[in-house]
Amino acid sequence: MVQKGRNMKQWKFPKLIFLVFTGCIFLLYLQFAYLSLSPTIYGINMDEFAKKRNTVTRTLYASRGTIYDKDGNTLALNVSSYTVIAYLDKSRSENSSTPKHVVNKELTAEKLAPILNMTSEYILRLLNTKAYQVELGPGGRGITELKKEEIESLGLPGIDFIESHKRYYPNGNFASYVIGYAKQNDVEETVNGNTVTTSVIQGELGIEAKYDDILRGTNGKVTYQQDRSGYKIPDTKETRIDAENGKDIYLTLDANIQRFTEAAVKEVEENYHSEWMMIHVMDAKTGKILATSGVPSFDPNKRDITSYENPLTSYVYEPGSTMKTYTYMCALEKGTYDGSATYHSGSIEIGDYTITDWNKKGWGDITFDKGYEYSSNVAVSNMINRFIDKKDLRDCLSKYGFGKVTGIELPREQTGSIKFNYPVEVATASFGQGITTTAVQHLQAMSLIANNGKMLTPQIIDKIVDKDHDQVTYKWKKQESKQLIKQSTVDKMKELMYNTVSNHDAGTTGTAYYIEGFDVIGKTGTAQIYDEKTGNYAEGKNNYIFSFSGMFPKDDPEVIIYAAIKKPQWGEAHGMSSATVELMKRIAKYRNIFGADEAKQNSNDVITLPSFSSKNITDVKNYLNTYGITPIVIGTGDKVVSQYPSKDSSVLKQDRIVLITNSELTMPLLTGWSYSDVKSVMELLNIKVTSEGYGYVVEQSIAPNTVVHENDTLHIKLQDKYNVKNEEQNQEKTQTQN
Repeated sequence: MVQKGRNMKQWKFPKLIFLVFTGCIFLLYLQFAYLSLSPTIYGINMDEFAKKRNTVTRTLYASRGTIYDKDGNTLALNVSSYTVIAYLDKSRSENSSTPKHVVNKELTAEKLAPILNMTSEYILRLLNTKAYQVELGPGGRGITELKKEEIESLGLPGIDFIESHKRYYPNGNFASYVIGYAKQNDVEETVNGNTVTTSVIQGELGIEAKYDDILRGTNGKVTYQQDRSGYKIPDTKETRIDAENGKDIYLTLDANIQRFTEAAVKEVEENYHSEWMMIHVMDAKTGKILATSGVPSFDPNKRDITSYENPLTSYVYEPGSTMKTYTYMCALEKGTYDGSATYHSGSIEIGDYTITDWNKKGWGDITFDKGYEYSSNVAVSNMINRFIDKKDLRDCLSKYGFGKVTGIELPREQTGSIKFNYPVEVATASFGQGITTTAVQHLQAMSLIANNGKMLTPQIIDKIVDKDHDQVTYKWKKQESKQLIKQSTVDKMKELMYNTVSNHDAGTTGTAYYIEGFDVIGKTGTAQIYDEKTGNYAEGKNNYIFSFSGMFPKDDPEVIIYAAIKKPQWGEAHGMSSATVELMKRIAKYRNIFGADEAKQNSNDVITLPSFSSKNITDVKNYLNTYGITPIVIGTGDKVVSQYPSKDSSVLKQDRIVLITNSELTMPLLTGWSYSDVKSVMELLNIKVTSEGYGYVVEQSIAPNTVVHENDTLHIKLQDKYNVKNEEQNQEKTQTQN
């Protein structure tokens, strides 16, 4: 009995073990059933989880479209750029017959320093970082293909590159406010449930910004099954949506006219140092913007921007007397204007205010026709209530496009304001004070005269092309208004504008823009500048906005030009007028406006310079002579060591080209050179430059033909261009006498 009880106790323990084992098996069975039958495990959808583990989705990035001028010259494009990285961890070289990491850090730093424009000490500090790899910035970021190849030729172990794309502007500071710029920005997106940061090129100014969606295109994607090693599983389904590359945009800009305009603006800015200056050129027959340039400006590659406003569309200012054209036009349209009627010039009282002419004494009793030619404020003030009233003027200015956007395809276009109520405000508005306008509005309004009474909408986009499908998705169409002014009004305004430029009375205001044989017609403006701090108009000789609004030829205008400059430091508007005249001459020659013979003579007006480095000086001179260019040679050597302007610069026949040789350098005659030209050439010679005055060289401290050496100092005296001509004549006389 005792033995039986003992046996029963012994049996209870294995029985307990059996029950526990059975229970575990049952729980495992339940877990297996749960995992097998339930679509959701612990809140996780197993089907989706499995797909995410085995299914990968990759983004197919669209290529950004290119921006061209009207002739297909590239203005903005994507280029490959590279970031230099260095692998530092020795483990990367395991099982490799050649080293895959940086072995000799000192030698690597020494070799890379001059190429990356960094100090070897700084690079060595980066290479001594405790990391698997390191980026060699800032000099190693965004390098070109050529620099990458130069680094690769060194054969440095452990040096590698990460490729990316960046936006590149081959012409630098060239129509930069129209083109704008795009840059790489980091954008976060979700890929396979994970947040991934990618670099995307986005437009931020100008055409690049306004048409960012068209230029950018649409990214695609590809989805497929992958194995545990990350490779696509063969014979599995792939879902693919191809990227739609960005479209190309062709602007209306003419690259040659743009170069002429950029050169004119640059010349004025270098010598007159204004607060801002602009010149814009429009085709009088179509409304296409051919060129637009202003300062301050910027290089979109560097984005050295001081102002984000486009001078063509976003500068809002009181325009001054160029508005008299539209006051006269309004009176002509109403049918009340009598150009032979007279008024007393000099001053006029309007309420408690006195309005004066720029010549405060006036010219006695003169006709209203002469009043336009002399740019008389008193003339247009007398016209109010005598020929037109406040409502007439406001309605006319609105009809001519002021106070509203033109609709040009550029961002941030401003409207200006043509609000005026009180009698004195109406009078000042008639000569462009107290109201505000933009440059593009002046181009548009002038098209009324150029286009026989119909107004053209300014255009900057010529066409948009889908390059993948070889299809033009948008094509420019001339946008012309109905007849807004009569042909008789157009004819009379052409007569008045012609007299303003071509007559040579003491009071005629536009003679600085006269070009013999060109039939230039136009109107000048000199606007006071309102100072918001003082609540008054600024005083001082050059505290004005000087402007010119004109076109040529008179009878059948082809080109409209608008130029304006704010607060030049000296010389009033002389610099702007001379530069604008030269610009009109160049445009006329380039477009063959005044004859085939002249066009043929100037068919090679624009030349792209090759590199002359190490070439025989005689061969280079002969090459330039074939283009009608006689270079300035510095030195007695037989080889060219440097040149100005540099390789790939676009120059005109009239531009100054300097060749520096490999022996005994001598100082050239600098009379008539701009400060910019002197500084650029002297930098090549390692000669310091000091200066006094503004304008062009009339005196130099180192005499011509004197041998010069590095670290010499040259002092130059600069004066107005008109004085330079006298100095040149005197030098010629002196040289003849000697």
